[in-house]
Amino acid sequence: MMYVSYANAVRRVAGCLAAVALAVFPVVTRADEAGFESLFDGTTLTGWKASENVDSWKVVDGAIVCHGPRSHLFYVGPDATKPADFTNFHFKAEVMTRPGANAGIFFHTAFQDEGWPQVGYEMQVNNSQKDPVRTGSIYNVVKNFMPPAEDDTWFTQELIVQGKRITVIVDGKTLFEFVEPEGVTGTRKLSHGTFALQAHDPGSEVHFRNLRVKRLP
Repeated sequence: MMYVSYANAVRRVAGCLAAVALAVFPVVTRADEAGFESLFDGTTLTGWKASENVDSWKVVDGAIVCHGPRSHLFYVGPDATKPADFTNFHFKAEVMTRPGANAGIFFHTAFQDEGWPQVGYEMQVNNSQKDPVRTGSIYNVVKNFMPPAEDDTWFTQELIVQGKRITVIVDGKTLFEFVEPEGVTGTRKLSHGTFALQAHDPGSEVHFRNLRVKRLP
C-alpha cells in the first residue's frame, strides 16, 4: 500500500477542486480591456473639475457619487497643461442609479462654469425618473423609452464614437447605432472634446465607477 501524507492528500484534493473550478468557471481573459486608460483612481477626484455646486460630488466606496443641486464634473486629465481631448473612442463605465434618479454622461464637450453643457452630446442615465427618456438615449437625438437596466443595481454603460457613428451598449447589449447626418450646425454635434458627468437635481443620486476609455483611430 502506498502511503500518502496528510499534506500531500490535502494538496491533491485542492488540485482536483481547482481543476473542477476551472471547468465550471473558466479563466476570463481581459483582452477586451487592452488599450483602455482609467479616468478615475477610485479614491479621489484628481483629474476631474466640477462646475457650480461642487459639493454635489463625492467619492464613496470607490465610486464617484452625484447627489445635490445641478453640477457637471468634467474630466480634465492628469496634466493641467494638456487638456483632455478625445475624438474617436470606446468609453466604458459601471453605473448605479437610485430610484427616481436622473443623470448623464456628456462627450465631445468642454468645461463651463455653470449651466447645462452647451457643447457635445449627452448619453442619458435614467431608469425611473419622471423624464421618460431612459438610459442610453442620446438626449434630444435618439430617444429610448424602455429602461435597459434597473435601479440599485450596477450595470455597464458603453459608448463608441468613430467618425460620424455613435454606438451605445448597456450590459453588453447594443441599444442602437446612430450616424450623425451631414450639415449639423451649432455646438451639439460630434467634433472632439472631453467627458462630463451630470448631477441633475437634489433628488437624484447616481454612482459611477471603473470609468475608462480607449482611443480609436
